[in-house]
Amino acid sequence: MNHSIPKPDNPNNPLDQMAAYIEIVRILRKECPWDKEQTHKSISHLLIEEAYEVYDAISKDDWDDLSKELGDVLLHIVMHSVMAEEEGKFNLAQVIASNANKMVKRHPHIFGDVEVSGTSDVLQNWETIKMTEGRKSVFDGVPTNLPSLIKAERIQEKAAKVGFDWSDKRDVWDKVEEEITELKVEIDAGNKAKIEDELGDVIFAIVNAARFENITPENALQSTNNKFIRRFQYIEQVAKERGLELKKMTLEQMDEIWNEAKANERKQ
Repeated sequence: MNHSIPKPDNPNNPLDQMAAYIEIVRILRKECPWDKEQTHKSISHLLIEEAYEVYDAISKDDWDDLSKELGDVLLHIVMHSVMAEEEGKFNLAQVIASNANKMVKRHPHIFGDVEVSGTSDVLQNWETIKMTEGRKSVFDGVPTNLPSLIKAERIQEKAAKVGFDWSDKRDVWDKVEEEITELKVEIDAGNKAKIEDELGDVIFAIVNAARFENITPENALQSTNNKFIRRFQYIEQVAKERGLELKKMTLEQMDEIWNEAKANERKQ
């Protein structure tokens, strides 16, 4: 069945564009075999993938790609809302209104008479307000399946917002060294059960130290991952140019080329 394509009354008005877009999704839900079959659960993993693609576009400063990827995230928001509307649970208007009310409530220093001296006060107020909304723990709302590195950072941030935090970052780095020492003790003892536990403590402490240095650990590790890939691909390229097979090269040969890659990066 051929449908006329919903068009916004004013293409430059985001509200008109949104209304037409929602109608497109509603039509797809009724007429497209694939879209009709989808459920909240069946597409939930795709939303995570789209969020990472947004992250990737931002990290590359690729504004054209960011615009497209934000559109893909928007599709998931609208799709979930339309499915919920079909089930009589909620609609997109309720999603928007609920979030708007939450933003107003959690910014009393903007929409009320609360005074703040800076970002720290804003964040502490944010957590205090959330606790009045029925949450039993400061960690309520931290997704169970959040990647561990990001989850560690979120846990530490939430604890810090209610005052459970170090006062001196030197103590934080001392804690990192303490955890590394404990890990080495277990490694020397060959205690495999404790090694994993202590390694987790080391990573958790490093995430905390990164927070005190105003560094996002996910970004830092992603940068190192990309750097490793870039330098190893240089080894692959040079090996190919020299007619060498990676598996037959010695570690010393590969390390020499690796250092070439590092030197080239410094020149650039």
